[in-house]
Amino acid sequence: MSIDMTNAATAPATAPSSDKSLGDLFADLTRESSALIRQEVTLAKAELSQKAAKAGKDAGMIAAGGALAYAGLIIFLGGIAVWLAQATALSDWAAALLVGAVVLVIGGLLAMSGLKALKNVDPTPRQTVETLKEDTEWAKQQIR
Repeated sequence: MSIDMTNAATAPATAPSSDKSLGDLFADLTRESSALIRQEVTLAKAELSQKAAKAGKDAGMIAAGGALAYAGLIIFLGGIAVWLAQATALSDWAAALLVGAVVLVIGGLLAMSGLKALKNVDPTPRQTVETLKEDTEWAKQQIR
């Protein structure tokens, strides 16, 4: 999802003319400011939904890692149970422990990767904050 910055950061292009009254100028400023605020809200929504989608993907990786780690734990414990039941036959439990250990490692790596990625998500709508600063400067210029 890309964010179109062409309309959000540009202020309406109504130049004040010298024959407008002060009331007309303030009405224009109010109307243009309202339009600008609506554009900023739209930008903020788009930016936040983009970040939420990324966080959802990272949470999915954590869930997948947890499910694999859980399956690995069950296989690992099953291997221990087979080993205890058949203490003389090494191949059954050795294979079960090997499979369980591999699944545990893969699940742990997936979970750690998802957690690391989730910690790096910045929920602040940085583009919106920057354009709000620009809009404030624009409004100050219009009042002068």
